[in-house]
Parts: sequence; C-alpha cells; structure tokens
Amino acid sequence: MMVCIYFSCTVLFFVLSCAMLCCAVPYCATLCCAVACPGPRLCECLQVCACPLCVAALAWCYLGLLLERQEEFPDVPMAIHDCGYSGTDPLSCYGTAIKMAKEDAFILNRLAKVFLLLGKDEMATGICSMALDVLPDPELNWQAYCTRAKIKVTTYVRGLECAKQGVAGVPDRQNLAEAKADLDKVLSVCPCLRTHLEMGQVYYYMGVDAMQERLLVDESAINASLVSLARALECDLGDLLPELQLLRGKCLLLKGEELNAVECFKRALELEAPGSTDTQSLRCLLETLLALFSQSCPGSGSGVGNAMSQLETWVRRGMEHFPPELVRAELQSLCRAHTAEVSELSRAAVRAGRMDLVRLLLDTVQPGREGRRRPLVRSMTV
Repeated sequence: MMVCIYFSCTVLFFVLSCAMLCCAVPYCATLCCAVACPGPRLCECLQVCACPLCVAALAWCYLGLLLERQEEFPDVPMAIHDCGYSGTDPLSCYGTAIKMAKEDAFILNRLAKVFLLLGKDEMATGICSMALDVLPDPELNWQAYCTRAKIKVTTYVRGLECAKQGVAGVPDRQNLAEAKADLDKVLSVCPCLRTHLEMGQVYYYMGVDAMQERLLVDESAINASLVSLARALECDLGDLLPELQLLRGKCLLLKGEELNAVECFKRALELEAPGSTDTQSLRCLLETLLALFSQSCPGSGSGVGNAMSQLETWVRRGMEHFPPELVRAELQSLCRAHTAEVSELSRAAVRAGRMDLVRLLLDTVQPGREGRRRPLVRSMTV
C-alpha cells in the first residue's frame, strides 16, 4: 500500500532518508541501488527491511509531505498522478501513518520528530502524548518526554518573540512548568548534555521577566539554571557549545556578576564558527563592556583604559568571526540604544588617543550611510 509503481527519484530519496532512521546499513545500501536505478518497484526494494511497519508509516508521512509541498516544484511531479494520488489530501496520508503506528511508541517518536522538523508542533505534541500512553516509562521512552519538552519551550520562545514585536500577548508560562516536568523525568533516568542544557534554558526563562530579559524575577530559578549549566559543562563536549556559554553569561549578568559574564560571552564568541550570522554573543559582550566602562570611576585611568581596550579588541575579534556588515549593525544598534554612554566612551577614547575606536564608532553612525539592518533580537533557544 505504500508508494508502489516506479516512483520518482524525489520520493525515493525521501523514503531512503526515512529508512535510514529505522533500518541497518545493509538495507540502506539496497535502497541506494533503488535510487540509482529507479526502475525496480520501490516496494520490492523495501521487502528486505527488518521493520516494514516503521518504513510504511514513515513512507506515508513523507508522501504527505510531498503532496503538501508539490507546488514548490517547477512542475507537479508526474509520479503523483501515475501512482493515483491526484487530489489526495496530505492530512489523510499523515493520518494513515499515525494509525499504522498507534501501538508502537518508537515509531510514534520518529513521526513526532518529523512533524517537529516540519513545524507542526500541535501534531507532534499529540503524537508524543500517544507514545507516552503506549509506553509511559521514562527509562524506556525518554525520547517522547524530550520531544514534548522541546516543543513546549519552542512554543514559549516563539510566543515571546511575537509578544516583543507587539503582535501577540505574553505567552503562557505554564509551558515552562510542563517542560520542566518532562525534563525532570528524563534527568532521573538518563541525564545528558542536551537535557541539562534544555533544563538550564527552562530555568532561565522562569527566572526572568517575560518581556524584559534583563529584569530578574526569581533568583532561585537563575541559580538552578546555573547548576544545570554546570552539569552540562561536565559532560563530553559541553565546553564546546557557544549557546551554553551565552546562556551562562546571561544568568551571571542577571545576578550582577558582570566580570564573570564578560568571560562567558568572550568564550561564546570564540566558539562561534567563522562566518556565523548569530551575533548574540558579540551583542551581549559589547553591552556588558560598555556597562563596565560606565561604572568605572572617571578618575580611575586603569579601569577606564582597560574597558576601552577590551571594547576595541573584541570589536576587532568580532570582525574576524562575523560578516563585517553584521558587526557594524550591532555597533549601530549599540550607539542608538546607549547614546550617552557611547558619547562618553568616544570622548574618553579621544583623550586617551585611541582614534581607531573613535573612527569605527563614527563610521558606524555616519549620516546617510546605508548599513545592513541588524536582525531582530531573538530569544535564547537551544
């Protein structure tokens, strides 16, 4: 009943990817031959699979995806008509996939992952709940708890971004409580780097104001976030994730530990891949260094000079890590949001003879200069 007759290479690649999720390497090699020579019937190539139910359910899911996005092709694939799927509702394909897998928690988890990647959060949440009804034991079905927690956090963060843009109300913080409950069950049986990091993110959002992330509302939640991030750092590869250092710096900033936060932001920037377009670490670092400069005593030449030196150094480092136009956009935003502080910094830089920093700031705010718009500030996600 799956895709039966001489399907196009597009569908073959879809089913190949789904088979790689559930079949061993030898079976994938057989499917590779089907992709290279699409003449044989696809169902004949899948007869060797050890778990045909898994392949069938995922194939129906991918078929629904193909039907849903057929308008994105230059021409509708002829295979849709050849196989008798003309006018078929994609939802019916998704429903068939879910019906086939309704008694198997592990297949349901794979379907939930697919729907999560497609942005169908409600369907993914429902499938996770079905999987947990079938197998509620977190030790055997931790993946469903992880996926559902990820959806809850993503839903909250997405709502937060819409609220900041004025197109929606404040998101429901109940999503955070439900995500925490799911992650607690996972951590009790199989703690890992990603779970500790996600728990740290949940605690972070529970500890800050929904609309102003710089406003602390629950210090105990921020402390719990730092504990989770410390445990994540103990895991393998934990010290190589820039998002972990970024989130840690934000928590320390909320506690008033600016110097410690600066070190975390520096580490996050260093871990960013060259050419990355996510400038959150640079933004937080520049704002914190500027705040430290403003807090320095005017008569203390060493403190002011150190803050200016670090600002100049890390702007240059930012130019090396990120596209120059994004760094200029961040500097432009910094100048507009903290005009008084930047003006004082420029006067101090002139007195100290640091003309390179002054030229860079003046070049950023030069009237009539068309600069690339800085991306909208997005909330922290992992």
